Amino acid sequence: MLTGAGISTDSGIPDYRGPNGVWTRDPDAEKLVTFSYYVADPEIRRRAWLMRRDTAPDARPNAGHAALVELERQGRLRALLTQNVDGLHTDAGSSGVLELHGTVREVECLACGARTPMTAALARVDAGEPDPACADCGGVLKSATISFGQALDADVLDAAAQAAADCDVFLAVGTSLGVHPAAGLVEVAAAHGARVVVVNAEPTPYDGLADLVVRESIGTALPRLLAAAD
Repeated sequence: MLTGAGISTDSGIPDYRGPNGVWTRDPDAEKLVTFSYYVADPEIRRRAWLMRRDTAPDARPNAGHAALVELERQGRLRALLTQNVDGLHTDAGSSGVLELHGTVREVECLACGARTPMTAALARVDAGEPDPACADCGGVLKSATISFGQALDADVLDAAAQAAADCDVFLAVGTSLGVHPAAGLVEVAAAHGARVVVVNAEPTPYDGLADLVVRESIGTALPRLLAAAD
Protein backbone atom coordinates (compact mmCIF):
# COMPACT_ATOMS: atom_id res chain seq x y z
CA MET A 1 0.00 0.00 0.00
CA LEU A 2 1.29 3.44 -0.98
CA THR A 3 -0.67 6.35 0.48
CA GLY A 4 -0.61 10.05 -0.29
CA ALA A 5 -2.24 13.24 0.93
CA GLY A 6 -5.72 12.14 -0.16
CA ILE A 7 -6.02 9.60 2.63
CA SER A 8 -5.69 12.37 5.22
CA THR A 9 -8.12 14.92 3.77
CA ASP A 10 -11.01 13.40 5.74
CA SER A 11 -8.93 14.14 8.84
CA GLY A 12 -8.93 17.83 7.96
CA ILE A 13 -5.46 17.96 6.41
CA PRO A 14 -5.66 19.54 2.93
CA ASP A 15 -3.99 17.88 -0.05
CA TYR A 16 -1.62 19.74 -2.36
CA ARG A 17 -2.52 19.17 -6.01
CA GLY A 18 -6.27 18.49 -5.86
CA PRO A 19 -8.90 20.98 -7.09
CA ASN A 20 -8.90 22.63 -3.66
CA GLY A 21 -5.32 21.74 -2.79
CA VAL A 22 -2.91 24.05 -1.01
CA TRP A 23 -0.81 24.62 -4.14
CA THR A 24 -3.82 24.85 -6.43
CA ARG A 25 -5.21 27.73 -4.38
CA ASP A 26 -1.81 29.34 -3.74
CA PRO A 27 0.93 28.24 -6.17
CA ASP A 28 3.45 30.36 -4.27
CA ALA A 29 2.97 28.09 -1.22
CA GLU A 30 5.06 25.40 -2.93
CA LYS A 31 8.11 27.51 -2.09
CA LEU A 32 7.54 26.70 1.58
CA VAL A 33 8.48 23.08 0.91
CA THR A 34 11.26 23.76 -1.60
CA PHE A 35 14.66 23.34 0.01
CA SER A 36 16.53 26.09 -1.86
CA TYR A 37 13.91 28.72 -1.04
CA TYR A 38 13.67 27.59 2.58
CA VAL A 39 17.42 27.82 3.20
CA ALA A 40 17.91 31.13 1.40
CA ASP A 41 14.90 33.17 2.52
CA PRO A 42 14.07 33.90 6.20
CA GLU A 43 10.61 35.09 5.16
CA ILE A 44 9.88 31.69 3.57
CA ARG A 45 10.96 30.03 6.82
CA ARG A 46 8.69 32.29 8.86
CA ARG A 47 5.74 31.42 6.62
CA ALA A 48 6.61 27.73 6.81
CA TRP A 49 6.57 27.75 10.63
CA LEU A 50 3.16 29.40 10.64
CA MET A 51 1.89 26.84 8.11
CA ARG A 52 3.07 23.99 10.35
CA ARG A 53 1.42 25.56 13.37
CA ASP A 54 -1.90 26.12 11.62
CA THR A 55 -2.24 22.89 9.57
CA ALA A 56 -4.87 20.77 11.34
CA PRO A 57 -3.10 20.60 14.73
CA ASP A 58 -5.86 18.38 16.14
CA ALA A 59 -6.06 15.97 13.18
CA ARG A 60 -7.00 12.39 14.02
CA PRO A 61 -6.96 9.19 11.91
CA ASN A 62 -10.04 8.55 9.80
CA ALA A 63 -11.83 5.49 8.42
CA GLY A 64 -9.24 5.06 5.67
CA HIS A 65 -6.40 4.82 8.18
CA ALA A 66 -8.45 2.43 10.31
CA ALA A 67 -9.13 0.17 7.31
CA LEU A 68 -5.39 -0.31 6.81
CA VAL A 69 -4.92 -1.20 10.47
CA GLU A 70 -7.56 -3.90 10.05
CA LEU A 71 -5.90 -5.15 6.86
CA GLU A 72 -2.62 -5.49 8.75
CA ARG A 73 -4.38 -7.26 11.62
CA GLN A 74 -5.70 -9.81 9.13
CA GLY A 75 -2.16 -10.46 7.92
CA ARG A 76 -2.87 -9.20 4.39
CA LEU A 77 -0.91 -5.95 4.44
CA ARG A 78 2.77 -6.72 4.01
CA ALA A 79 4.07 -3.16 3.80
CA LEU A 80 2.61 0.33 4.29
CA LEU A 81 4.48 3.03 2.41
CA THR A 82 3.40 6.64 2.71
CA GLN A 83 4.28 9.95 1.13
CA ASN A 84 2.53 11.65 4.05
CA VAL A 85 4.41 13.28 6.89
CA ASP A 86 1.49 13.63 9.33
CA GLY A 87 2.04 10.45 11.37
CA LEU A 88 -1.64 9.49 11.26
CA HIS A 89 -0.97 5.92 10.11
CA THR A 90 1.05 5.31 13.26
CA ASP A 91 -1.56 7.09 15.39
CA ALA A 92 -4.20 4.76 13.94
CA GLY A 93 -2.19 1.70 14.98
CA SER A 94 -0.30 0.68 11.83
CA SER A 95 3.19 -0.67 12.53
CA GLY A 96 6.44 -0.39 10.60
CA VAL A 97 5.24 2.46 8.40
CA LEU A 98 7.83 3.53 5.82
CA GLU A 99 7.62 7.34 5.73
CA LEU A 100 9.16 8.10 2.35
CA HIS A 101 9.01 11.87 2.82
CA GLY A 102 9.96 12.00 6.50
CA THR A 103 7.91 13.22 9.44
CA VAL A 104 6.50 16.53 10.60
CA ARG A 105 6.58 15.30 14.19
CA GLU A 106 10.26 16.32 14.51
CA VAL A 107 12.53 19.17 13.42
CA GLU A 108 16.12 18.81 12.29
CA CYS A 109 19.02 21.25 12.37
CA LEU A 110 20.48 21.62 8.88
CA ALA A 111 23.91 22.39 10.37
CA CYS A 112 24.50 19.84 13.15
CA GLY A 113 21.71 17.33 12.48
CA ALA A 114 20.17 17.53 15.97
CA ARG A 115 16.54 16.40 16.11
CA THR A 116 13.95 17.73 18.53
CA PRO A 117 10.14 17.48 18.79
CA MET A 118 8.10 19.70 16.49
CA THR A 119 5.93 20.67 19.46
CA ALA A 120 8.92 22.30 21.14
CA ALA A 121 9.76 24.33 18.04
CA LEU A 122 6.16 25.47 17.60
CA ALA A 123 6.04 26.52 21.24
CA ARG A 124 8.98 28.81 20.50
CA VAL A 125 7.12 30.23 17.50
CA ASP A 126 4.09 30.90 19.68
CA ALA A 127 6.37 32.56 22.22
CA GLY A 128 7.55 35.08 19.63
CA GLU A 129 10.39 33.45 17.68
CA PRO A 130 9.25 33.63 14.05
CA ASP A 131 12.24 31.61 12.78
CA PRO A 132 13.66 29.60 15.71
CA ALA A 133 17.30 28.55 15.38
CA CYS A 134 18.96 25.39 16.68
CA ALA A 135 19.47 25.61 20.43
CA ASP A 136 22.71 23.63 20.13
CA CYS A 137 24.57 25.39 17.32
CA GLY A 138 22.38 28.26 16.07
CA GLY A 139 21.80 26.59 12.69
CA VAL A 140 18.65 26.69 10.59
CA LEU A 141 15.88 24.42 11.81
CA LYS A 142 13.54 22.63 9.43
CA SER A 143 10.81 20.05 9.82
CA ALA A 144 12.25 16.54 9.42
CA THR A 145 10.47 16.14 6.10
CA ILE A 146 11.87 15.72 2.60
CA SER A 147 11.44 18.99 0.73
CA PHE A 148 11.69 19.45 -3.03
CA GLY A 149 15.41 19.46 -3.78
CA GLN A 150 16.29 17.03 -0.98
CA ALA A 151 17.13 13.37 -1.51
CA LEU A 152 15.01 10.66 0.09
CA ASP A 153 16.56 8.47 2.77
CA ALA A 154 18.29 5.73 0.77
CA ASP A 155 17.53 2.99 3.31
CA VAL A 156 13.82 3.85 3.43
CA LEU A 157 13.57 4.03 -0.36
CA ASP A 158 15.38 0.70 -0.75
CA ALA A 159 13.01 -0.98 1.72
CA ALA A 160 10.02 0.47 -0.15
CA ALA A 161 11.33 -0.76 -3.50
CA GLN A 162 11.87 -4.25 -2.10
CA ALA A 163 8.32 -4.31 -0.75
CA ALA A 164 6.92 -3.16 -4.12
CA ALA A 165 8.85 -5.89 -5.91
CA ASP A 166 7.59 -8.58 -3.54
CA CYS A 167 3.84 -7.96 -3.40
CA ASP A 168 0.84 -9.57 -5.07
CA VAL A 169 -1.28 -6.41 -5.11
CA PHE A 170 -0.05 -2.81 -5.00
CA LEU A 171 -2.62 -0.20 -3.96
CA ALA A 172 -1.87 3.49 -4.53
CA VAL A 173 -4.32 5.45 -2.40
CA GLY A 174 -4.84 9.20 -2.33
CA THR A 175 -1.70 10.07 -4.25
CA SER A 176 -1.40 11.99 -7.51
CA LEU A 177 1.57 9.76 -8.38
CA GLY A 178 3.32 12.82 -9.73
CA VAL A 179 6.31 12.91 -7.38
CA HIS A 180 9.28 10.65 -7.99
CA PRO A 181 10.89 8.41 -6.92
CA ALA A 182 7.86 7.42 -4.80
CA ALA A 183 5.53 7.32 -7.82
CA GLY A 184 7.91 4.98 -9.63
CA LEU A 185 7.16 2.26 -7.07
CA VAL A 186 3.99 1.54 -9.07
CA GLU A 187 6.13 0.58 -12.05
CA VAL A 188 8.36 -1.57 -9.84
CA ALA A 189 5.35 -3.51 -8.57
CA ALA A 190 3.80 -3.94 -12.02
CA ALA A 191 7.10 -5.07 -13.51
CA HIS A 192 7.28 -7.84 -10.91
CA GLY A 193 3.79 -9.10 -11.67
CA ALA A 194 1.69 -7.33 -9.05
CA ARG A 195 -1.85 -6.21 -9.76
CA VAL A 196 -2.15 -2.43 -9.39
CA VAL A 197 -5.12 -0.59 -7.89
CA VAL A 198 -5.33 3.22 -7.92
CA VAL A 199 -7.78 4.92 -5.54
CA ASN A 200 -7.69 8.67 -6.12
CA ALA A 201 -10.17 11.48 -6.74
CA GLU A 202 -8.29 12.80 -9.77
CA PRO A 203 -6.58 11.04 -12.72
CA THR A 204 -2.95 9.97 -12.24
CA PRO A 205 -0.16 9.23 -14.75
CA TYR A 206 -0.40 5.54 -13.82
CA ASP A 207 -4.12 4.95 -14.36
CA GLY A 208 -3.36 3.21 -17.65
CA LEU A 209 -1.11 0.73 -15.85
CA ALA A 210 -3.70 -0.08 -13.21
CA ASP A 211 -5.91 -3.16 -13.15
CA LEU A 212 -8.54 -1.14 -11.27
CA VAL A 213 -9.11 2.61 -10.83
CA VAL A 214 -11.51 3.89 -8.15
CA ARG A 215 -12.75 7.49 -8.04
CA GLU A 216 -14.48 7.95 -4.69
CA SER A 217 -13.86 9.48 -1.29
CA ILE A 218 -11.10 7.39 0.23
CA GLY A 219 -12.76 7.22 3.62
CA THR A 220 -15.72 5.56 1.87
CA ALA A 221 -14.02 3.65 -0.93
CA LEU A 222 -11.14 2.05 0.94
CA PRO A 223 -13.11 0.27 3.68
CA ARG A 224 -15.59 -0.94 1.03
CA LEU A 225 -12.81 -2.11 -1.30
CA LEU A 226 -11.05 -4.05 1.44
CA ALA A 227 -14.31 -5.58 2.67
CA ALA A 228 -15.11 -6.76 -0.86
CA ALA A 229 -11.75 -8.55 -0.97
CA ASP A 230 -12.63 -10.73 2.05
